[in-house]
Amino acid sequence: MKPILFHTDMVRAILEGRKTVTRRVVKPQPVGQPAQMGEDSCWPGCFASADDERVYRPPYQPGDILWVRETWAHPSKEEIARGTDKNIFLYRADVPSVLYAWDHWNPSIHMPREAARIFLRVTGVRVERLRDVKYFDCLAEGILYRQMETDIVQDFSTLWDTTIKPADRAAYGWGANPWVWVIQFERTKELGP
Repeated sequence: MKPILFHTDMVRAILEGRKTVTRRVVKPQPVGQPAQMGEDSCWPGCFASADDERVYRPPYQPGDILWVRETWAHPSKEEIARGTDKNIFLYRADVPSVLYAWDHWNPSIHMPREAARIFLRVTGVRVERLRDVKYFDCLAEGILYRQMETDIVQDFSTLWDTTIKPADRAAYGWGANPWVWVIQFERTKELGP
């Protein structure tokens, strides 16, 4: 079981059943078009390029179970004093955005495994250029439906750039059109440790 980070809006999209895919930057970037290596190769499930001697291993493989790291908190001391169980976890995706400013939220990167409530099974992995994303791909990414096809792709490109550090946008931002892992998943129950 492996962890995966998601922004609060994307956690909400997963909970609502709107998000079934995520894109993650391939690092380092391949020189040419990566192709999946066969099951009979010495690196099954990995990718390679004819223009590059490197083997690219996806962060996840089909069948992997992932636990979602999301912004979380324990109840405040005042809430515990009022009788709230101190061992419960609160999730920012469950509260209205007006409460986001509450100062007790912990970043998703620090979420312990025992706080996980969302589990995903990887169903497919492929590589493509970021800007090859299409209208229906954006819907599967959890972007809310709009009338115009260009609007939803624009919404995805804006979201993408917010997930990339400003210093890295020249290499991995929408304008750079990097190679990305396209990771498809489905919700599942927790399986084992």
